[in-house]
Amino acid sequence: MRRGDGPVLGTRPDRRRGLLALHAKIWGCRGSLAAPGPETVRYGGNTSCVELRPEDGRLMIIDAGTGIRNLGVGLGRDYPARIDLLLSHLHLDHIEGLGFFTPIWDANCEVHVWGPPSPGHSLRDRVAAYFSPPLFPVHLDEVPAHLVFHDVPETDWELGPVRVRGELVKHPGPTMGYRLEEDGKVLTYISDHEPALGVDLETIQPDWISGYSLAERADVLLHDAQYTEEEYPQRVGWGHSSIAHTMTFALIAKVQRVFMFHHDPLHSDAQLEAMLVRARELWGSDRDGLALSFEGMQIDVS
Repeated sequence: MRRGDGPVLGTRPDRRRGLLALHAKIWGCRGSLAAPGPETVRYGGNTSCVELRPEDGRLMIIDAGTGIRNLGVGLGRDYPARIDLLLSHLHLDHIEGLGFFTPIWDANCEVHVWGPPSPGHSLRDRVAAYFSPPLFPVHLDEVPAHLVFHDVPETDWELGPVRVRGELVKHPGPTMGYRLEEDGKVLTYISDHEPALGVDLETIQPDWISGYSLAERADVLLHDAQYTEEEYPQRVGWGHSSIAHTMTFALIAKVQRVFMFHHDPLHSDAQLEAMLVRARELWGSDRDGLALSFEGMQIDVS
């Protein structure tokens, strides 16, 4: 079994303008800690970062893990004057690449950062805690780009042709999942999520399941699938899903395509592929629409 087998995806040339559908590219899909090395080369060791391009060509990004560095390198100088960055939460594996994202060092660039509200500190103050010595040599106020911080609103909002909804999901600390819709097609991103929390999801009414309204009938779901069924009982409450929880959640939500995301840093390529075999048993061997996320994967939400 090799990366990308099956009919659920195709790697396509990078297209940035004149797109026919919302287009996603994964720059990082590892969870908790970057895991570079010979045993992770097929699926990648960079932490969470997904590039989104709607039909108007604007640049939207979900999460700023280590994968965002390569995104910035790939952009070169070809990026719009405004970039929108949606942060799921402020754990280090989702923000640690931001200081190495080249557009933030351009005084002509405006970066709008969206993230979960907190009663204790503003989003800017929480990001500034990372952008300060001894964690980082440059203070946030010294970053040349114009950074604009927004708490995710309680209602849907629009970024160009994309309608965005953010909702809190079950994970330690304020954590958002996102639903992005363009022309009736939906991509849902829930990278860190423990909807079951030790309970059988099938015993819960769907409307009471964390993240259900974000994922319901989505065309594409990128979802936490960090643990095997054997690993999960020792990790209840850590904020992540077993592959059984991910498949059950996706089936309850009636999503079309599922991409296993937030791979455990201890899982090798071979272990991930073994998890995919088990996930296919749970998803239904006669159904298409299931894959392991990997760095460089491109997805048309159509």
